Amino acid sequence: MSDYHHGVQVLEINDGTRVISTVSTAIVGMVCTASDADAEIFPLNKPVLITNVQSAIAKAGKKGTLAASLQAIADQSKPVTVVVRVEDGTGDDEETKLAQTVSNIIGTTDENGQYTGLKALLAAESVTGVKPRILGVPGLDTKEVAVALASVCQKLRAFGYISAWGCKTISEVKAYRQNFSQRELMVIWPDFLAWDTVTSTTATAYATARALGLRAKIDQEQGWHKTLSNVGVNGVTGISASVFWDLQESGTDADLLNESGVTTLIRRDGFRFWGNRTCSDDPLFLFENYTRTAQVLADTMAEAHMWAVDKPITATLIRDIVDGINAKFRELKTNGYIVDATCWFSEESNDAQTLKAGKLYIDYDYT
Repeated sequence: MSDYHHGVQVLEINDGTRVISTVSTAIVGMVCTASDADAEIFPLNKPVLITNVQSAIAKAGKKGTLAASLQAIADQSKPVTVVVRVEDGTGDDEETKLAQTVSNIIGTTDENGQYTGLKALLAAESVTGVKPRILGVPGLDTKEVAVALASVCQKLRAFGYISAWGCKTISEVKAYRQNFSQRELMVIWPDFLAWDTVTSTTATAYATARALGLRAKIDQEQGWHKTLSNVGVNGVTGISASVFWDLQESGTDADLLNESGVTTLIRRDGFRFWGNRTCSDDPLFLFENYTRTAQVLADTMAEAHMWAVDKPITATLIRDIVDGINAKFRELKTNGYIVDATCWFSEESNDAQTLKAGKLYIDYDYT
């Protein structure tokens, strides 16, 4: 085709930095049981998007863990929530029923290629359009379920809250905590007490369900850089086990639990979670906000650069990416989410062979 043209041509130059939006973090994802739930609203093993948690309780039934978990979340906040309902186990005794329920919760890939149980959360974004980042299985998070939850959290860059399943004493809790090494998990013990409107009695209330709702509330009102600890919890009347805590005294039960990487519950101006530590075996991610900051920054930077994929690698493209990320870091620093951060292009990491292979490495550090 000839380049000759007798007239005017307009060339549109699309260089320049792009605005980077922080990924949404206050999105809850959980797996529950409810044999009497509305099957059309909550089909088995399908991620269901809930935009009004309190209203959804009307279709959640009264059996299983679904309604109680939704109410626990609704007591704290109004987050977007993704629910996967699984079938209750069957059998001649409670142990057999629980074992089957655990298998249903952990999930698999069925003969039609559909994910079930926890694995269905991996497909939540493609089904519902949102990516759950605060995960849990309230009331049914056995050790086996917790291990499976950790894997899902890592794949989704999400954070999970688990109970110290079956533990009655602090010694048992400390030993239970040693089963996990993932920065994406936090162990919580004991549970809360709350009024059960089904039985009209005070009953054990899953602390992990309250953690899901409170985490979303903190994300919405303060940000992902604030930990779960020392924020008032709504809708509870007590704690299911005795935990000695004193603000000034050392060597308390709460101190022992926190030192072991377990978040506990206290009563001081209401009821609160007390503890910040994850299950990480790497001290770099010892605290909940360290892990969530790393997750949010990684996802934010990745999701914001879809536009740059498959573009020719040029000096202009590199400059636009680096300038855009540094602009975002300045925004996060100004708003108090991070202390400082910087992004740069390293010629050493991007030699001719690397660029020839279509790869571009952009480095960043943050505090």
